[in-house]
Amino acid sequence: MTFEPEELRQSRTDLADTLKTLRKRAGITQTRLAQRCNMSQTKISNIEGAKLTPSLVDVELILRALEAPSNLVSQVAALARTANTEWQDVWSQRRTGLEKKQNELAGFERSSTEFRYFLLSMVTGLLATPEYVRASLAHIPGDHSRAIARKLERQSALYDTSKRFTFILTEQAVRWPFLPAPAMAMQIDRLASISLLPNVRLGIIPFDTHVPVGPLNTFTIYDTRIATVETQTGAMIFRDHRDVSAYLDEFTAYEGFALFGEKCRERLSEWANQLRS
Repeated sequence: MTFEPEELRQSRTDLADTLKTLRKRAGITQTRLAQRCNMSQTKISNIEGAKLTPSLVDVELILRALEAPSNLVSQVAALARTANTEWQDVWSQRRTGLEKKQNELAGFERSSTEFRYFLLSMVTGLLATPEYVRASLAHIPGDHSRAIARKLERQSALYDTSKRFTFILTEQAVRWPFLPAPAMAMQIDRLASISLLPNVRLGIIPFDTHVPVGPLNTFTIYDTRIATVETQTGAMIFRDHRDVSAYLDEFTAYEGFALFGEKCRERLSEWANQLRS
């Protein structure tokens, strides 16, 4: 499904207006609807006021309580799916400050306990050395010292044993020459070191592995609630359970092709030593 940024913003308002109109047509008060859906009246009010974006489950409960016809249910469900998708373009992120994006990611990390990262072409900030982090922002004009510091601060989440991380990196993500050879060797050493943490599973998919599926994007899954998908010009944030489930299935497939544990560390050591020689 393709989403235009304006469509995503408008869909939230359209969904709120649609649900409010359906309730009024049914002649039901917010309080009565809340009782039927086992929600608070405040939640219904916030949904109808576009202050809160309802999940698909919330929408299904409301439509069932309003006895909406089946053809209308499918239309509103599609609208709800779009409303539960967010587009963040890189230019807006730069205007508002890269530190704000780091704070948002830190919020995802605080509120989640299980993380899955599929890294197609680069190392993510949680796994990066300071040199790699600085290089990842060097092409963007301006002073990014605060964003860099925040990125490095976020790495403390890896040492919170109440959280579980699974990272899958392609060989390209590990070996792309983003830094001079000695610094890249140190970056690969860091990956091997992090793989030893008790709450971290780090796997790699080497080029000599037969993988009969082709990944298109880097993506991250937070618990089973949110999936973020990165593109060249921004990121999509999915909250619809069907979208999140699709990325969970894709991640599970890649896990089956990845090397973990000692096999992973042996290959990482081989690549780091090649860079040093």
